[in-house]
Order: sequence, then structure tokens, then C-alpha cells
Amino acid sequence: MAGASVKVAVRVRPFNSREMSRDSKCIIQMSGSTTTIINPKQPKETPKSFSFDYSYWSHTSPEDINYASQKQVYRDIGEEMLQHAFEGYNVCIFAYGQTGAGKSYTMMGKQEKDQQGIIPQLCEDLFSRINDTSNDNMSYSVEVSYMEIYCERVRDLLNPKNKGNLRVREHPLLGPYVEDLSKLAVTSYNDIQDLMDSGNKARTVAATNMNETSSRSHAVFNIIFTQKRHDAETNITTEKVSKISLVDLAGSERADSTGAKGTRLKEGANINKSLTTLGKVISALAEMDSGPNKNKKKKKTDFIPYRDSVLTWLLRENLGGNSRTAMVAALSPADINYDETLSTLRYADRAKQIRCNAVINEDPNNKLIRELKDEVTRLRDLLYAQGLGDITDTNTVPGGPKLTNALVGMSPSSSLSALSSRAASVSSLHDRILFAPGSEEAIERLKETEKIIAELNETWEEKLRRTEAIRMEREALLAEMGVAMREDGGTLGVFSPKKTPHLVNLNEDPLMSECLLYYIKDGVTRVGREDAEKRQDIVLSGHFIKEEHCIFRSDTRGGSEAVVTLEPCEGADTYVNGKKVTEPSILRSGNRIIMGKSHVFRFNHPEQARQERERTPCAETPAEPVDWAFAQRELLEKQGIDMKQEMEQRLQELEDQYRREREEANYLLEQQRLDYESKLEALQKQMDSRYYPEVNEEEEEAEDEVQWTERECELALWAFRKWKWYQFTSLRDLLWGNAIFLKEANAISVELKKKVQFQFVLLTDTLYSPLPPDLLPPEAAKDRETRPFPRTIVAVEVQDQKNGATHYWTLEKLRQRLDLMREMYDRAAEVPSSVVEDCDNVVTGGDPFYDRFPWFRLVGRAFVYLSNLLYPVPLVHRVAIVSEKGEVKGFLRVAVQAISADEEAPDYGSGVRQSGTAKISFDDQHFEKFQSESCPVVGMSRSGTSQEELRIVEGQGQGADAGPSADEVNNNTCSAVTPEGLLLDSPEKAVVDGPLDGTLDHLRLGSTFTFRVTVLQASSISAEYADIFCQFNFIHRHDEAFSTEPLKNTGRGPPLGFYHVQNIAVEVTKSFIEYIKSQPIVFEVFGHYQQHPFPPLCKDVLSPLRPSRRHFPRVMPLSKPVPATKLSTLTRPCPGPCHCKYDLLVYFEICELEANGDYIPAVVDHRGGMPCMGTFLLHQGIQRRITVTLLHETGSHIRWKEVRELVVGRIRNTPETDESLIDPNILSLNILSSGYVHPAQDDRTFYQFEAAWDSSMHNSLLLNRVTPYREKIYMTVSAYIEMENCTQPAVITKDFCMVFYSRDAKLPASRSIRNLFGSGSLRASEGNRVTGVYELSLCHVADAGSPGMQRRRRRVLDTSVAYVRGEENLAGWRPRSDSLILDHQWELEKLSLLQEVEKTRHYLLLRERLETTQRPGPEALSPASSEDSESRSSSGASSPLSAEGRPSPLETPSERQRELAVKCLRLLTHTFNREYTHSHVCISASESKLSEMSVTLLRDPSMSPLGAATLTPSSTCPSLIESRYGATDVSTPQPCSRPASPEPELVPEADSKKPPSPARATEADKEPQRLLVPDIQEIRVSPIVSKKGYLHFLEPHTAGWAKRYVVVRRPYAYMYNSDKDTVERFVLNLSTAQVEYSEDQQAMLKTPNTFAVCTEHRGILLQASSDKDMHDWLYAFNPLLAGTIRSKLSRRRSAQMRV
Repeated sequence: MAGASVKVAVRVRPFNSREMSRDSKCIIQMSGSTTTIINPKQPKETPKSFSFDYSYWSHTSPEDINYASQKQVYRDIGEEMLQHAFEGYNVCIFAYGQTGAGKSYTMMGKQEKDQQGIIPQLCEDLFSRINDTSNDNMSYSVEVSYMEIYCERVRDLLNPKNKGNLRVREHPLLGPYVEDLSKLAVTSYNDIQDLMDSGNKARTVAATNMNETSSRSHAVFNIIFTQKRHDAETNITTEKVSKISLVDLAGSERADSTGAKGTRLKEGANINKSLTTLGKVISALAEMDSGPNKNKKKKKTDFIPYRDSVLTWLLRENLGGNSRTAMVAALSPADINYDETLSTLRYADRAKQIRCNAVINEDPNNKLIRELKDEVTRLRDLLYAQGLGDITDTNTVPGGPKLTNALVGMSPSSSLSALSSRAASVSSLHDRILFAPGSEEAIERLKETEKIIAELNETWEEKLRRTEAIRMEREALLAEMGVAMREDGGTLGVFSPKKTPHLVNLNEDPLMSECLLYYIKDGVTRVGREDAEKRQDIVLSGHFIKEEHCIFRSDTRGGSEAVVTLEPCEGADTYVNGKKVTEPSILRSGNRIIMGKSHVFRFNHPEQARQERERTPCAETPAEPVDWAFAQRELLEKQGIDMKQEMEQRLQELEDQYRREREEANYLLEQQRLDYESKLEALQKQMDSRYYPEVNEEEEEAEDEVQWTERECELALWAFRKWKWYQFTSLRDLLWGNAIFLKEANAISVELKKKVQFQFVLLTDTLYSPLPPDLLPPEAAKDRETRPFPRTIVAVEVQDQKNGATHYWTLEKLRQRLDLMREMYDRAAEVPSSVVEDCDNVVTGGDPFYDRFPWFRLVGRAFVYLSNLLYPVPLVHRVAIVSEKGEVKGFLRVAVQAISADEEAPDYGSGVRQSGTAKISFDDQHFEKFQSESCPVVGMSRSGTSQEELRIVEGQGQGADAGPSADEVNNNTCSAVTPEGLLLDSPEKAVVDGPLDGTLDHLRLGSTFTFRVTVLQASSISAEYADIFCQFNFIHRHDEAFSTEPLKNTGRGPPLGFYHVQNIAVEVTKSFIEYIKSQPIVFEVFGHYQQHPFPPLCKDVLSPLRPSRRHFPRVMPLSKPVPATKLSTLTRPCPGPCHCKYDLLVYFEICELEANGDYIPAVVDHRGGMPCMGTFLLHQGIQRRITVTLLHETGSHIRWKEVRELVVGRIRNTPETDESLIDPNILSLNILSSGYVHPAQDDRTFYQFEAAWDSSMHNSLLLNRVTPYREKIYMTVSAYIEMENCTQPAVITKDFCMVFYSRDAKLPASRSIRNLFGSGSLRASEGNRVTGVYELSLCHVADAGSPGMQRRRRRVLDTSVAYVRGEENLAGWRPRSDSLILDHQWELEKLSLLQEVEKTRHYLLLRERLETTQRPGPEALSPASSEDSESRSSSGASSPLSAEGRPSPLETPSERQRELAVKCLRLLTHTFNREYTHSHVCISASESKLSEMSVTLLRDPSMSPLGAATLTPSSTCPSLIESRYGATDVSTPQPCSRPASPEPELVPEADSKKPPSPARATEADKEPQRLLVPDIQEIRVSPIVSKKGYLHFLEPHTAGWAKRYVVVRRPYAYMYNSDKDTVERFVLNLSTAQVEYSEDQQAMLKTPNTFAVCTEHRGILLQASSDKDMHDWLYAFNPLLAGTIRSKLSRRRSAQMRV
């Protein structure tokens, strides 16, 4: 029966009420075993036919001749399956179909007659057949279980206690089973019927659209049917167990058809899941059993997903396993269920292909006995057929058993003896066997078979007896080895007997002690070796154990306790309690016995020990345990060996030896140390004499007291004040030292889910951002009075993202709040999570994370100057509203005018808000005190953030800082006012003490002066500020502020019209006049903020160093040098004053070996579009060389000596690199050649070197493979080049970008966009290089012991790297550090520029107003002499108001007007001449432009009376360039060779005009060469192109004009051969070059549109294509010079028009 297919039957039911109500049509037809389905949607389509084992037509009534009743279904399927069950097979019947198709009716049926389903009929028939059995040898037992699988959970339907879900487990032999599923024994059909009814009531059913009583679960009814047969012949009982599984599946359904929702929909999903899995299992089994796959081996893909659902897991054996299976598919006949019915038919068709391998379930032994009995019968028949049957039947010995008696339990050995005793017929038997072919083999097989049958028939009792005999033998063997068994026989180990004397072993390892036990039996117990002549009871081994070592005698004296005596044998070492025993000795319980050297035992006598305890119940316990160590120590003591004394003696010897050796080692070490110290001192002296020959001389000279001149004292005072108030190093300490507190606060905020973010911020006390009192430290009030620079503090910016507010905390407040945060964090675990944050607490500040926040927030501040009240003229100002960060938030229009005291306020109408006249008094003393405090604030600008400080964050600058000039200190103009503050002072300061009454009639001292301030409009304010109002006040009168009404702001439409008029009456005092000359009124604009501007905490990244207004191309980062491998790491000397600077242009080439043996440069891809960048396109596996060429202007200070090392490292696939990691793949290249080269027609210096590069030596996968698409490889190259007169090598570092192609790849000659449409006139090899622009600085060695150097070398504790709890939740957030200082300097610079723009706009507006009204200008107000004015103007006054009389005609400007123009130009230099690179400010640009201006204006005939001093840089713009041009050296600037001076002023004019004397020159030549410190920095190319195009060049010593393509990226201009050239051929540093333009020069040369550019080393004449183009180029090269020229031309045109 094995290998039979699954029986498949289909049955179609009648229409139900739902289908009748819809007038459904029948689409199922049946003919014999074939079922046909018609597609109702396409009736013309050919019907689909399926063939099954049975097709039951139950659609019509029972009267129909073709109607298939319940009985017919049972007869065809149920009876056959029941027969298989009686045969011993597993049986399974399951019904499948959609919801309401009649599955439960087919399986269970109804209670009415003839309506019972397969399950009840099968159970009834089962008991009928059992009862009909008349065989007494047969017995039957039936057990049933009933379970349902609902939503993938198994529930027991027969046991009410098992309400929970049952677990499905898998047994390796039994297969899947349900744990704790109840199996109930039944004896009749009525029992089964009762259980079935109770189970059906517990089933999960529910109503759906397709069926009112839809089974919502799979029901599995299991019958375990056991048949026992007793074989009387063999006295063997055999069992056959059949498992009958009757399965009623839940209905398959579609959610739209059933109308399922909610729980029904979830049930349907689980039902469909299990049925889908069942379908997968059936499909997989069908494929496995189909024709093509039958003969193939099972593949890995032949996986049957039984475990995907509980249903298929439990039915695993029934589906394709050990079972006879039948499937009944229930069909719906209605056309509305066409899809579901077709799916069911396909399901059943697939199941038909499954083959099951069913076997009879019986005991393997019984099966084997049955088969062997068949074999015996067959062999006996074979012998009978050959005429040898009497061999088995004849019995020669009377009473002897037959051969077949083995079948009834006899041993086959007796049969064999019976055969052997038949001696009389042996000869005849042999003869008959010889003549019978195959008979001998048959007899042997018969014997073997009978023997196996005898073994199988061995009873359980016989097996137990045999096992017991084996156990006894094993125990005896273990007893010999000293291992005892407990009396129950079940535990192995050492168990102390209660009466018998015994020995237990003692071992050095405590775990091994008392593990062996030897009994001392009554009589003699022998101890010895295994190879002794007599058998020894206790066998020991070892060198000192004799063959017969000793004897234990146990004698029982008169029924009392046994006495054990130890008798040692001759020559055997036996010790008792440490004493050697030579005669018999009686043993006491607890004695220690040592046999030989290593066998230690303790003698135990239970009876003796018990009696001793009874005699002395209070006996003391021994002081120490009796173990192995005790026995050994006892042995040594008894043998006279004092172990302790020997150990102490040995220890003393070792200590003496150690002491001697240590003294010798210390002596040798001290000798070596002294030797090395003497060598180091000698080497240090040698180095000092070589590198610092003049140090000693200088030190000796420094001992003499030098008298300082007055000028030097001023400089010393200036330097002292500068460094006294220098504070950025301390700011850096605060940032790094408090980073850990900031990080902890953020971590706690994230963990407590507070929407608060903390970050460092720098706040400076400026006009635009005055510090609130709560942020100033306690000592700030004292410092503020004497402080010449504004104070900068480190604060914490608290961004309250919940309320959209920003607060600033001091560091002390942060620490205080952090303590409260920690307490809250510790309490957070105790507070239940359901507690909601109390909003009142937040508002009132109960939460340490939040502060109260005001309704209105400051939008920004604006300043309006009052100088127009001096004349008086009315002015309307449009001033910028600037935030504390320097951002322009909008504009404010304010009108300021003087009015008479009795003037009525005009009627402005209903839209104008008028206030009364406010009286304000200006107390001179109060104002002077305010001025001394706030001068630094009013004159903010660069006092705290000077140009030089922008560059010397950590004190590395050498130039002058902002501070009072020496002249100012000498003249005592303002002891506390910074030079930048002087910009606000007009020349009228000198006339304050003069006769004011005669000059300012409306400003007489003591009179009342009334003026009007009208706030007109506010515009361009963002809509995020809802309600806007403005308040204004005098700088020193914060308590007297005037406020407007709030206005609604939408951000669109016309400007907001305040139209607020405020009259102010003031009693005129000196302080008031001083105020309106120099000080502004502060306007503060407030608004209600209604938007959350903060990003989430995880997106807080460090802001860029400079705000960018457009998207620039990405530039590669500048890497630090790769560490040298061959050079010893010398301590870098601190650089001092700069000696000279050079611009280097460096070419980098990678050359590859060609087939002809030449190395040619590899192709470079310049498509990035940025200078100094390019990608090398290299071939894999080719030898390479790296060529580096250095270009620079020829100079005496720069001389290359040799290349010390070229190292390559940091191989990576990203532009950025982590320089903190140690790179193991650094490779030092072999230098092949180096030296100077001299190209034709180029007077610059070229130094070139070449090195071999084997990329495989890096062991980097990135270099040893072809680069994947869109990936690039980066590496860093550093060259260490030794220079003459330098203490250490100079380092040039460049990052290479490379792409590796296969060895045979064809690469284009050039892939630049410039060459795409070009003529290709340039040679390709000239473009196959990457350039780099570097600045070489040669500095003197600084004094290593100066305080500045020591401070700079000082290490700061960086707490930002320390870990705090919860730091991992900050998602990359880091506290700000040094970059914050740079950003803050940039913000302060913006604020200073904005303030200067406002001042300049005011002065220009006032001048224009005065000119248009033709009133006496400000010159009439100052009686001061022109000398005084000139001296004051040169010291830094920058007001456009001069001090002469009425202006002369413009054709002949007066000297005073020229001086005024100079001052305006100086003011403009502060605003326009800042060129920013990525990381620092080029300070010297503005200075060079000042010099250029002086040159141009001095050459201008209209400006000829002016001296050079009128245009020299003031103390507010300290000169950082290394040379200044006086009147004598304008046309031929000298190369700069002296370090930048810290002097705030120029040298006196008289000295600057003296030509250098020959004597001085000679002294300079004789000066010994000092050692310099080289420093090479790569210049980051600016992404901003100021201008590009063609220019014609004319240089001295050249034949004619040369056309070049020029691109200006400040501060450099890059020259190319053409616009298609990709390699920079020449660079021009515009920050150190001088641009000259002269109309006379053009007329003399007869070359229009020309201008000159002069550097230290060459002068170049450039010609543009047109006049406009020339002015554009001038503006790109020097904006200030271009503006000066245009201003002069416009004045000339206006003068011509007036004429």
C-alpha cells in the first residue's frame, strides 16, 4: 500500500438562501469523475474540466438519481479509510473549500437521520466492526482528542481546564505534537458522540456575508486506534496503532466577498494564511512527486514550508508522509462565487498529484519476528522440497527439543546439542546434504534466524537478570580500585560505611582528597603492587611501593569492635602518624598512614570513633584539619627535618643575592646616565655654536642698561596696554575648560526630552550688542572705567525650542543650573512617565532648563547722529536696523531737526502720534564719566577686534594692534578713547574750550535748545515679528527712553508708518555740544516673535568660518604634512619677526613609463574648473615617478640646498582625512635627481626634483585595483627641502586626486572643457600637471624665553573630549571652540563696518545738505590753525567736517578741502579694502592700497601741495606691510626686507625722506647671516572671480607686448597663456603689489589704456582693450585706486560743465 496517491473528491452543494436571493446560476457540471466549470463572465470560453477520484453531485434534491448522499460519500471514502486504519495505517480525511461551501456538513453533518457526516459515520462503523470481532486473541482500544486551530493558536475542545493556548512541539521520533492535549479513552460510539457534541459547541463560529454559521477555525478530530494481537504459538503480543485524523478546515474567503471587518477581518487573514501555507505545501509536494522530478535527487530548493503555519505543521505526516489521505473539496455552484470555486478546483487538482508513503504502525520487534517466522517457514518448505524435512522433524534423542522449539522460547544451543548427539545418522546426513544442492546454506540461514528470534523473544525479566549480573561484576572491579557504591546501587562515589573499618586517600589537591575508599575486610587485607605473586586486595603503584607492601589484620574480639593491626613487610616504607613502622602496630581511628613516598591515607574506624565520642562528648576539635599537608608536615617533624628553618635560611640567601645584584645594576645605570649627560651637553654646545652664534653676544649686551628714548617709551606703553587687555587666549581657555559642562547639559536635555539646546557664544560689549548687567562679571564695573577695549565674555546661548526664545547664561549660571538638572535627572526615574510637564512651572522658571521669556524680542538697533543740529539743518535718515549678530533686519526712517522753543508743533493729522516736549539735562561730570566708561563702546569698531587680532587669535601676529597712538598719548587728546573712537570726533573738539558764543548762536551755553526727533517709517522687517514698536534714547540715558506705539507687521505691503513726533528740550552745556558732535541716539526696534527658528539638536553642526552668499565650488581641504620617516624629529623653534616672504608656484607631475622607455607625464583632468586642482588619470601596474618643480622670483634670501625626503601617505577615497590617526602606509620615495633648471626666456628661479614611486609598496587596496566608477583616490605628498641659512627643512604638502584605469586603457590627451572647442595650439604635455600656490615666510628665531612664547606654548586642558553620560545621544553635536572665536571676530568686523557706513552716510548726507542750502560750511566753526588741524587729522580724526572758511571754487581746491578728501578716503579704506580668504583676513591689502593712493595723489598736479603724511595710515589702520613708500621712493619701490613694525605710526617724515647712506648699506652687508625659520603655507584658492579676460603685458628686458589670459581671484591674479590653458603660468600677489595709473605716463608712452603693476622684484606694464575695460581691471586689481580715479574724473567733468 505504500506510495499511494491522495484520494481527492469534490462535492457541489445546493444553492443557499443568499444565492437564491441573487438569482444565481449554476456553473458546475459533473459527469462521472469529471467536474466542469463554466466562466459566467465569458460564456463562450471553453469550460475548464478537472478529473478527480470522485465527483459528487449534491446540488439537487435526494430524489435526483445522480444525487450523492452522505452515505454514498462515506461508502466511497470513509469505509476505505477505516479499512486502512484496521490494517495499521495512519489515516487522514480533510475537507477544503470556501466559506459556506459545505465542508462542515460533509465532515460532521447534522443530527437528523441520513444527515450524518463522515466523522460520525466512521466512528459508528469503527465500534460496529470492533463489536463484531469474534477473535479472542484480538483486543482494541480507542482514544480521541479534539482541538481547534483559531488564529494560529491551538485550543483543546474536550478539556474545559485547558482554556489557554497549547504549545506545538516537535519530537525527534514522534514528530509534531500538541503539548498537554487531552486524549480521552472511549469504549462506545455514544462516548464519542457526547465528546463530539461538547467540542462542537466550543468551536468558534461567526456569521459572514457568505455563510451565517461560518467556521472560523480549523477543527482536527484525532482517533488513536490500537489493535493488540496475542500469538499463542509464540506467546508474543503485537500492537498496531493507527491515527485517524479527521479535519474540518475553516473556509477560504475573500474580504470583499465576506464583508469581513474588524475581528472577522483579522480572523480571515489568519485563516487565509494557514490555507495559503497549506496550498504552498500541496504545490511543493505535487512538484516533488511529478514526473520530471521523480528520479532526481532532492534539491535544496525542494523545501516544504510545513512550519509556516500550525495547521500544516500538525498535518505534516498526513501530507506526503506516513498516512493514507483523502481530501474532499466542497464547491459552491453559484456564478457569483466563480473565482473561489475555480481556486478550490485547482487546489484539489494539485493535491491529486501528492503521493504518500504509508507504512503499517507496529512494533519493530514484532514486525521483525513476523518476517523471521515467514523466513523460517520458507526455509522449512525449501528443505522439504529437497527431501531434508526429516532433519527438522526427527528427534534422535528422547525428550530432546526440535529445532523449531526455539520459536517457543528455548535457546538454540540445546537444538544444536541435540543435532550433534545424533551420531548414528551423521554419515547418512552428510551424504544427503552433499548430494542436495544449496542445503548447507539453507541450514546455516535457518540456524541464524532461530538465534535472532531467540534474542528477540528474550523476556524483560531475563534481560534484568543479565543486567544485574553485569552490575555485580562492575561493582567488584570498582571496589578493588577504592571506589564504592551506595547501598541503593544507583550512585557511584565514596560513601563512608557505618561499621566497616576503611582507608580514605588524602591528596595535595583538596578536590582529589577522600575520593578513594578501601575496605579493611575481616581477616587479612593485602596491600601491594599489581604484579605481585599473590593477588593483592589493595593495589597501589609507584617507585617506593613493594610487591607485597603491608598487611592489615582485622580481628573481632568477642563480638566487640574490630581491632585493625598494620603489619609492614620487610623493606617497605610505611609510616603511621609520621613515624616509620617496622613491627605490627594497632591502628586507631584518624591515624595517618603513608605508604611509600606519595600514598597518604587516613584510617577510619566508625565504631571506634562513635565510642570515643560517647566517652568524651566535650572533646575539643583539632586545631587544624587533618589533611595531606598536615600528614606531610607531621612526617617531616617526626623525621627531624625543620622545614620552617630551612625555608627561612633559603629566603635569607636569596635576599642577599638580590641586594648585591641591585646595587651593581644601580651603579652601572648611574655611570651610563653620567656618560650620556656629558655627551648631550657636548652636542648641545656644538648645536648652539652652529645655529645660534650671536645669542651669547646679545645676552651679554642685554646686561648693559639701555636708556630708552621718548619714542621707545611710547612704544613700550602701547605694547603694555595692548597685551594687558588681550583676552582671546583666556576665552579659548574658558571654551575648552567648560565644554564638559555644556555637553552634560545637552545630554541631560536630550534624555529628559527637553526642547532646549545649549551652545557657547561670545558676546562683546559694543554699540549694537551692549552686554546686559547680569552677564558682566562682578569686577566689570571697575574694569569698565579704565578699559580701553570692549569686553568680550564667554556665555551660553540657551535655545528654547519649545517657546521659541533665546537666553544667555553666564558660565557660573550654567554650573548652578547643571546641579539642578542632575537632581532632576536623578528624580526622573522615580517620577511616573504619565506625569505631564507643568506649563506654569516652565513660565515661572521652576524648571532649570527654561527661563522666563519676554513677549517682545529685540529685532535690532540703529543709530542716528546729531551733527546736523550744529548748523542747524534738518536731515531725514534712513538707517539700517542691525541685529546683535551683524545682520541687517530692516531699515528705519528718522527725521532730526532743530526747532525754536516757542514753535508750535504742526498739525500732522490723525495718523501722527505726538508727545509733549521732554526736558533732558546734560551734566558735564556725568557725561565725562560716561565718556570715560563708554568710549570703548561708542568707538567700538576694531578696538576689540582689530585687523591684526582677526589674524592673531592666539597672539601670533607681529603687527600693530589698535590702541592710542604714541602721538595721542603724548598730546593727551583722550586718555581712554581708542583711536577708532576718535573717528567719531570732529575737529571741533579743539574749539570746545573756545568762545562758543560767537560761533554757535543757537547753542549758547546755558540756553535752552529744542530739537525734534520724528520716527517716520520702518521697512523690510521680516513677517516673523508680529507687533513692532521702536524706542530711542541717548546713549548715557537708558532710563529716559521714548517709545512708539506697536504696529501690526505682515511683512508685505507699504512700510510701517510710526509717524511718532518727540520734541526734546535741553539746556546747552559743553557735554551736550560734545555729544551732538560725536555721539548718536540709539533706536531699538522690538517685535513679538511668532516662529520657532531653531533646528533640532541633532542637526547642530559647526557653522562655516565665513558666511557664504552663493554656492561656490567645493575646494579640497588643506592637509597637514605627512610625517617624515628618515628625518629625526627636531623641536621646531618658535618663529619670531618675519624676515621676508615669497610666493611659490609649484608644479606637480606624475610620470609613467612608456613602451619606448621614456617617462612622460600622465594625463590630468582639469574639469573641476578651479585653479590648483586636477585629477591624475593613471594606468594600473606601470612604473611611475613624481616630479616637482618650484618657481619663484629670484631673491637673495631663498636658496634651495637639497631635498631631504619626499614622503607619500594618507591613501583614502575621500578628500577629507583624519590626521589624528597614525598612517601605517607612509612611504619615503627614493630621490633620483634634484637641482636648478634654467628655462629659456624666463628670469624666474626654477628648482626641480624627481623621485621614483612604487604604489604597490603602500599595500593599499585603493592603489592596487582599477578605481570604480565615480570614485576617486586621494593621497598626500610632502617634500622636505633643506634651505641655506635655515634651522630646519621647509615642507611643501599637496593633496593628489587620482583615478586608476586598466593597464591597456586608452586615455584622451586632455579632457579639459577649455580644450573641447579650442584649436589645440597648446602642447598636451604642458597641461598634464597640477599647480599649487604657496607662501614662503622666512622668520627669525624668536626668543624662547619671552612670556609671549611661553604663553603660546602653554597647553590648555581640553574637556570637550571627556565622555559624559548620554553623550552618544547627541548625534554628532560638538561644543564650539576655536572656530567660535574666528566667527565672532567676523561678526565684530561686520558690526564695525556697519557702524562706519552709518557714520559715513550721515556725514555725506550732511555735506550734501549744506552744499545744496549754500550755507556756511562746518569750516567756519573752527578757529583752529591749519597746523593744528593737520596734526589732528594725521592722528586719526576722520570727520568730513573741516575747519577752514567758505569753500573755494572747485577748480582750485583749498588745502583744507584736500585734507578733508584725504580723511574721507581714509574712512573709505576701512570699509572697502578687506579681502577675505577662507580662514583669515588679508590685512596688508588695505595698507598697500593706502600707499598706492598716496603715490597716485602725490603725482596728481591738483594734489601736489599735500605732503605724504596726510595719506599715511592712521593708528586705526596699523600697517602690516613690510615697506612704506615716502615721497622720495614713489616711482621705484624698494624691496622690503625688514620685519613688520609694531609702531602704530610711521617714522617721522624727515627721516623717511632721507636716502639711505652708503655707510649704512655697508653695515647691513657686513651683518652676519642669521638663521631663519621657514614656513610654507598653501594658499587656498578663492572661489570668487573678480574679473577675467585678456591683457597685454610689457616687461623690461622683453622684446614687445605679450598677450596673456588673466583671472583675478583676490588676493591673487593668475596668468595663463590663453583661455584654453589649464595650468597657471604666473601668479601675482595683489596684496603686496602696487598698482599705478597716470595719464601723463600714457601720453608720454603714446599707449592708451595702460597701467602699471609693481612688485618687489619686477614692474609690469599692462594694456587693456578699451578705457572701460581698463577701469574694470583697475577695480579688480585695486578697488580704492579705481574709485579715486573715477572720483577725480567726475569732479573734472562737473567743473567743466559749470564753466
